[in-house]
Amino acid sequence: MFVLPPPPRYPSINAYNAAVANGTAPALIETNNILSHPTGPEYQLVVGEGTYVLKEDLHLATPPPHPSEAPIINPNPLATTPQPATAGTKISLLSFSSRSSAPLLYKVDTNRSTRSGGLSGSIQEHPAEDRASVENVPGSSDGGGTSVTGSARATLSIGSAPAFGEGNSMLSATGKDAGKRRKPKNNIAKSNSSFISRCIVNENMGKRVQERPADGYFAFANINRAFQWLDLSSPQKADHLTKILFTKGHCLCHDINQITKAPNHMDIIMGFSTGEIIWFEPISQKYTRLNKNGIINATPVSEIRWIPGSENLFLAAHMDGSLVVYDKEKEDLAFLPEENGNYTNGNSEIANGNGETAKLHVDKSVHSKNQKFNPVSFWKLSNQRINAFAFSPDNRHLAVVSEDGTLRIIDYLKEQLLDLYASYYGGFLCVCWSPDGKYVLTGGQDDLVSIWSVAESTIVARCQGHQSWVTAVCFDPWRCDDRNYRFGSVGEDCRLLLWDFSVGMLHRPKAVSVRQRGSISSRFANPLQRAETQNTTTTRLRSNSSLSASDEEEHLIEHPVEPRANTAMLPPVMSKVVDPDPLCWLEFTESSILTSCKSGHIRTWDRPRDATNPSEVTLSST
Repeated sequence: MFVLPPPPRYPSINAYNAAVANGTAPALIETNNILSHPTGPEYQLVVGEGTYVLKEDLHLATPPPHPSEAPIINPNPLATTPQPATAGTKISLLSFSSRSSAPLLYKVDTNRSTRSGGLSGSIQEHPAEDRASVENVPGSSDGGGTSVTGSARATLSIGSAPAFGEGNSMLSATGKDAGKRRKPKNNIAKSNSSFISRCIVNENMGKRVQERPADGYFAFANINRAFQWLDLSSPQKADHLTKILFTKGHCLCHDINQITKAPNHMDIIMGFSTGEIIWFEPISQKYTRLNKNGIINATPVSEIRWIPGSENLFLAAHMDGSLVVYDKEKEDLAFLPEENGNYTNGNSEIANGNGETAKLHVDKSVHSKNQKFNPVSFWKLSNQRINAFAFSPDNRHLAVVSEDGTLRIIDYLKEQLLDLYASYYGGFLCVCWSPDGKYVLTGGQDDLVSIWSVAESTIVARCQGHQSWVTAVCFDPWRCDDRNYRFGSVGEDCRLLLWDFSVGMLHRPKAVSVRQRGSISSRFANPLQRAETQNTTTTRLRSNSSLSASDEEEHLIEHPVEPRANTAMLPPVMSKVVDPDPLCWLEFTESSILTSCKSGHIRTWDRPRDATNPSEVTLSST
């Protein structure tokens, strides 16, 4: 049944103020976005290269509960009853300007490795491959449900890689009119679906889309049960272009296809707390539902991304530990694991008493001949939720982090697990690749940001400075070169931290690096040191493979946790509380840093304007 949302409680702000004065007014639920411009020293980020200044704060309106939802009165914070999955405000940015693309700062050689038998053999480019790389494919990600052109996540593809599922004639035969952009089937503004409560379209949407500057950003943002399309380049950026209110589910993640994007066409996918997925085209206001009623997987979608270089295929992470590849144009069919496609790689188990496998279990391969219906492929990683994943810049590898405290590096073209690392403590919540594909960042429940070297299959450093869970990590390619990297992180402690690390410094022993920094890391040390990981059983890995002198060169999939004494500790170059609410998303663009929090504040921090650092000028002009 289609139910209209309740009307505003008060016709004007004066009426509301009068009711507040009389003590009869309940809490007002804002239905409109609010744009503000706070000023003052507390809205400045002082870093070595200059001062970042808060440009604006766009507060997205949190929609009221749907009338069909039973209100939760005095919720018990200690209750163990399952709560509906939700997420803070996460944004997908899109620009059609190639000028705004992140710089490809240096030629990458992913074949180098100081270890024999390391990952280098599996990530080198195949000499027989001459497939042209596709530009503007998202190269790295932070697990925040974001896809960005003109930002840290839109670096050019590095090297050439075959298409996912290449060689499977049943998969390639599905493409029909290659030059024609296919659109979803249903009109979302006129939908009678019980899943969609209401769609509000700006009456001037067509005019605003046509007259906007070409180098501006579109933003797609989720908050609670609402999904908004915004134009960040417009003076009226607080006025949404489209706002969709859902009835039964919250949008948890979303992504934009960088291959099919055009001023008159955008393909967006959204993952929901009900497990359902929506393919949405905002210009035509058309949509299609996939995994309807959870026919393939009924658990919430924690992360969703288009597969690099593909117009139709996307990867969704479900909270039961599954990774599922869907085709946006195929019908769904109830999934049963295929007998001939059911195989496992990886030979270890997590010794935590739950019998959870640390393997990549392929229930359906992309090379299966049964490709008439979704899913295209189905991989089972563990029995705990997958929190985030990110595609590598070379479009060959996948970094996946889970609630079980593991980081997996997967060759998704071969559907093969390459490496498995464990957290120092607790689960991992976010992950991203460096612009050159050499390093992977993770953040999690141990309040640490960890830097992993992919080629050397080892942890490089732990970054200590957060006081709560780390929810998003992201590199700043405009301040990276071939040996120096800048990245940022945000967390539940409401803090934004910026970090710089040098390759040479991080490869020294810990004692040397700390002494040369004047033991600055001691200022950030936690006085309540956690127990050493060797004494815990939650993340200890047991390997079934035996080591000997003859097979020492064999690449090991599982890597033991490095003790704190053997790992370099990196302090931040800037740490500041930038929002009153826990942060959940972070992004770098050429001109700014963007953050968002769980209550819907999108804050834009302008980069320093009086920068005199010659390297910065060089990077900006590259």
